[in-house]
Amino acid sequence: MKEYNRESAVAYARRWALGANPRYYHFAGIGGDCTNFVSQCLYAGSGVMNYNKYYGWYYISALNRSPSWTSVEYLRRFLLRENGVGIIGEIAPIENLEEGDIIQLRQNPTHFNHTVIISKIEYGRIYVCAHSNDALDKPLDEYYYLELLGLHIKGIIE
Repeated sequence: MKEYNRESAVAYARRWALGANPRYYHFAGIGGDCTNFVSQCLYAGSGVMNYNKYYGWYYISALNRSPSWTSVEYLRRFLLRENGVGIIGEIAPIENLEEGDIIQLRQNPTHFNHTVIISKIEYGRIYVCAHSNDALDKPLDEYYYLELLGLHIKGIIE
């Protein structure tokens, strides 16, 4: 398994937290841009996409991308799969996460609806970058949520 480059993922997150990389469509206003942004960060730290039409994780254009690139639930499913090319993760307690890992928030009664990336951890306090409501190093404890789900990035399968 290849190592995930956390520094590159976080550098990308900080660079584009308050703006949109013109290489990618910005989905704000049509469902939100949070998971699209986090996928870009994950790609910056992995350099590998999975082009499987049904189970992959990829972005070619706004109209040619996998559901997992922009969907909170499908990204989680992709990261937690058992095999196949690409970045791979595992559910982990929030206190065990590292910079470059991601957190999904359930802000409504029925489902997880927001994805953020950890950009900094200082004295146990987690800071994140996000899109939809753009955020650069925002303290996680300032978000409203009913539940958090931590996803630790284990590495990349090539």
